[in-house]
Amino acid sequence: MSEVKISAATRTEFGKGAARRIRRESKVPGVLYGHGSDPLHLTLPGHDLLMALRTPNVLIALDIDGKSNELAIPKSVQRDPLKGFLEHVDLLLVKRGEQVTVEIPVHTEGELAPGAFLLEHVLNALPVQAEATHIPESVTVSIEGLSAGDSVLAKDIKLPKGTTLTVEDDTVVLQVLAAQAEEAPQGEEAAEEEAAEA
Repeated sequence: MSEVKISAATRTEFGKGAARRIRRESKVPGVLYGHGSDPLHLTLPGHDLLMALRTPNVLIALDIDGKSNELAIPKSVQRDPLKGFLEHVDLLLVKRGEQVTVEIPVHTEGELAPGAFLLEHVLNALPVQAEATHIPESVTVSIEGLSAGDSVLAKDIKLPKGTTLTVEDDTVVLQVLAAQAEEAPQGEEAAEEEAAEA
């Protein structure tokens, strides 16, 4: 996993008015916390942060006020529900070699068996523990040939070396369902039969 370097500045203004001013400057207010240290309030460059967050669980190398370098992963991201811009971000301080618990996206490959089947993602992301600087971006699961009643359990998913599950082995991640055929209401069927007989 690659590190994304972002320059950040500490901030001393708080509240909605301050947050709006920061966002007007195309920046994002954020908080860095973890390891028992006091939360550090930051201002981050909006575009750089938006690009970095395209990678799930991205490892961010923060250059804070040009003085200290810290490693962090995004823990909570708030976006504007209508326009989608970043409103606030919580970052978790991590150290090299440290184990962290994160959720990694589950992707599928292959085709279900022929027939009217639906694939249900019971979990869109798999909770795992991994070394902070080696968090997998995602896991890929083959659904080739699966049919109704088949499921993929957490223990069936091959994880990268150094990554372990933080859910029960028998947790269902994906399951295949039979598509339900829509039945015409009784009255309509009788009317259609009468019309055909007439």
